[in-house]
Amino acid sequence: MSEHEDLVLNPAKTLTYRVCAAIVSGLAAILFRPHVEGAHHIPLEGPVLIAPVHRSNVDFAFTLFISPRKVFFMAKDGLFAVPLLGPLLTRLGAFPVNRSSADRESLRLAEEVLRRGHALVMFPEGTRKEGRAVEPLHDGAMFVAGRTGASVVPVGIAGSDRAMPVGARLPRLAKVNVVVGPPISPPTSEGRLSRSKVSSKSEELRRALEAVYAQSLAL
Repeated sequence: MSEHEDLVLNPAKTLTYRVCAAIVSGLAAILFRPHVEGAHHIPLEGPVLIAPVHRSNVDFAFTLFISPRKVFFMAKDGLFAVPLLGPLLTRLGAFPVNRSSADRESLRLAEEVLRRGHALVMFPEGTRKEGRAVEPLHDGAMFVAGRTGASVVPVGIAGSDRAMPVGARLPRLAKVNVVVGPPISPPTSEGRLSRSKVSSKSEELRRALEAVYAQSLAL
């Protein structure tokens, strides 16, 4: 395993991670006054895929404090080319994904994180969306869950689209509510995992996301 992968998959909360996570979560607490419900649904041990709705670039910040576990997450590959930011993201548990095509390397790393029994954040909608409806999801989240046996936890985040709308360069003051739903079991198969089973579980996740998102909007 390369040095880059060791950094990406390091499960320890290093000093760099703790300092950076404290800064991000501290700023989020000041700017967004987040209210969290249902955090107990995230297992404290074993592989788990945390699947939030995605309405803003600041959504990842709320995954840092909804569980005491260190979480790993994907970030668009262009961010890793930014001086200082790229190495910082790596040490926070991020790894790059090319969203313009099927990125086999990012999916491999996602599976590796879960096979080692860790927590992974993956936005099943893919890119940021607008509006209250959760449209049909990409199958990537449930595909990875099925291959690793990870449970999938839906997370609704309301208000982040006001905190940092599409096109905004800096976050704004806005109240954010987070609702974590019960885990969903991954798709299973005695043989090769069929596309129909993955798609069926993706639809189950979509419905669960709509439910927790509606709850978060109602708080």
